[in-house]
Amino acid sequence: MVAGNGFLYPLLGFASCVAFIYMSLGDLRLNYYEEPKVAFVERNGTHFILDGRPFYVNGWNSYWLMDQAVEDFSRPRVRAMLQAGAKMGLTVCRTWAFNDGAYNALQISPGRFEERVFKALDRVIAEARRHGIKLILSLVNNLQAFGGKTQYVKWAWEEGVALSSSNDSFFFDPSIRKYFKNYVKAVLTRKNSITGIEYRNDPTIFAWELINEPRCMTDPSGDTLQDWIEEMSRYVKLIDKNHLLTVGLEGFYGPRSPEKLSVNPEAWASVLGSDFIRNSKISIIDFASVHIYPDQWFKEIELEDKLKFVSKWMTSHIEDGDKMLKKPVMFTEFGLSNTNRNFQPSHREKLYKTVYDIIYESARKNGAGAGAFPWQFLVGGMEEYNDDFGIVPWERSSTYRMILEQSCRLAGIGGHDQSKGSLQEIC
Repeated sequence: MVAGNGFLYPLLGFASCVAFIYMSLGDLRLNYYEEPKVAFVERNGTHFILDGRPFYVNGWNSYWLMDQAVEDFSRPRVRAMLQAGAKMGLTVCRTWAFNDGAYNALQISPGRFEERVFKALDRVIAEARRHGIKLILSLVNNLQAFGGKTQYVKWAWEEGVALSSSNDSFFFDPSIRKYFKNYVKAVLTRKNSITGIEYRNDPTIFAWELINEPRCMTDPSGDTLQDWIEEMSRYVKLIDKNHLLTVGLEGFYGPRSPEKLSVNPEAWASVLGSDFIRNSKISIIDFASVHIYPDQWFKEIELEDKLKFVSKWMTSHIEDGDKMLKKPVMFTEFGLSNTNRNFQPSHREKLYKTVYDIIYESARKNGAGAGAFPWQFLVGGMEEYNDDFGIVPWERSSTYRMILEQSCRLAGIGGHDQSKGSLQEIC
């Protein structure tokens, strides 16, 4: 008995030491892989707030992230783009969280989802989180690309429940509204297969966008679209009270804003069924969105006149945010086509500088101008995803420097610590 106990006690002591070391190393391992705390972006009047400080956005558009995250061969492009965005000090990327009935569709038919594509969206969100990038996720397209409202109408027609074959029936057909609500619920309550976090609880997501560039041209009064926005915004907020919400407007003034009609590019902009102030004034819409495409709106005028219009357009909408809406205003798309007569890359840089300077001046004066997003950024080898507006930012050093400068000066105004993360290296 004595000899047995003499052997047992040292053995127990050794085992205890091993267990202690294992648990200690286990704690270290968990702490080592533990991701930094991520906060939700909030709104206080005309400002976004992050970690208790004003947050001004230098963002960008890469609509293709989910689509490229589906296949193994294209997936590295997602990481490369988000890494590059972080290195430029960019903080928010706007991208599609929809693909309805098209190639690599997320929604195959109403309420039926392709899991491998949902996992691709999971990867996009997880990768953005890893690189400190937040996402504006758009939920449907007014245009036909990636399905859009056209696909919803087609589904209703095929099922024999459609009220009309008009694309605008997306906004008023009860069956189609139900399709869209089911889609919204599926996305917002999705549990990320990588992070384990439901989308509605993930602060990596900056905001939801109801629809990209909504127009309801069959009702120029704007009543149909307004009713749809009110219903869908209530539904989103019913499911998700954590995230900000925007409509996805182009920014055109409608018939309820007669004093603003002269700011529109031309008369056609007032009869599209959308109305910037009326649509954005809905109480549960957290911020307003505006797009800027001067060369699409004016075909014949020279670049300098286009830039004068951009200044007037932006200033008007920022004033709306300050005085009427009492909300932040984000210019969530802007770009210049390379198909313009005598186009030079320097022309595009002049547009970027005009937009960036107006955002900076608004931020410096505590105004409602909260951020801007070029359309669109890509990585090399993505010609099939390019359009007249896409750029690989690091391929032109002067463009790259301009983007970096905007990131630094907005971070400085917001009071966010530039001694941490990527801003430490670039500012």
